[in-house]
Amino acid sequence: MYYPRLRDLREDHDLKQKEVAAVLNIDQRVYSNYETGKREIPTRFVVALAKYYKVSTDYILGLNDSNK
Repeated sequence: MYYPRLRDLREDHDLKQKEVAAVLNIDQRVYSNYETGKREIPTRFVVALAKYYKVSTDYILGLNDSNK
């Protein structure tokens, strides 16, 4: 489950959902749905967030517990 990772990463960087949504150029409500698991996050956003947070996509997707 990657939903908790999205929230954890955002909170670890002291960001609001609105700020992360702006990075992805989407509405905050859409991003909120990704964090809560109400919508599947598109691959392009997983890649963008991995670059933004400087972690691997595997980490975001929960396939790896190392965030390096």
